[in-house]
Amino acid sequence: MAHEHIFKQFDTELEDIRALVLQMGGMVEEQITKAIRALTDRDLALADEVIEKDLLVNALELKIDDACTHMIARRQPAAGDLRLIMTVERAITDLERIGDKAEKIARLAKKIYGMDRLVVPRFTEIKHMSDMVLEMLRTSLDAFARFDMSAAANLKKKDREVDEEFDAVVRHLITFMMEDPRMISVSIDILFAAKAVERVGDHAKNIASYVVYMAKGKDVRHASMEEIEQDLGQQP
Repeated sequence: MAHEHIFKQFDTELEDIRALVLQMGGMVEEQITKAIRALTDRDLALADEVIEKDLLVNALELKIDDACTHMIARRQPAAGDLRLIMTVERAITDLERIGDKAEKIARLAKKIYGMDRLVVPRFTEIKHMSDMVLEMLRTSLDAFARFDMSAAANLKKKDREVDEEFDAVVRHLITFMMEDPRMISVSIDILFAAKAVERVGDHAKNIASYVVYMAKGKDVRHASMEEIEQDLGQQP
């Protein structure tokens, strides 16, 4: 009975950590959503909110990391349980970096609109790309919650589409700068914002790949889509 009690307590602690990861995921998703809105809607108050709340994202990462460290020290997990904790450690690193990208976009929004520029380029392309990476982030978090390995291959494909969108944004901004050299400075700032959005897609893709590691013990972050699909077709 004592061993059964210990195992149940261990499972509860693991579930508590997973819940914190999903809480952090929801927090950074909200941060990115608000940062993009601050950029596209010229909402500097919202930009300030995103910048301030980045401290909460960092604090939650430290809390989860501390919980994982203590669990390894006290429980000495092995096999699947250890992979789960390692997956959590990797995932929160990517989530924290997504939070950093949100803060960066918010700061760029303040810079772009804070200089009273008469003309600012439209953000249609960035908004479309943002919708794509937000969907990727939601998919990766759902995959983590449901242990869905199939998301890894799907997000690999989606990430390629995001990269293509980013290339289109770059071409648009280059054309914009050539047509009006006065817009070079603001266009460079917008390019940095677009790159931050593109990187969110990379981090979302990573999180989905960690689910494969958690289930099979194989790191597929740098594997091709075909290799991932082949791995998923094999028995664990």
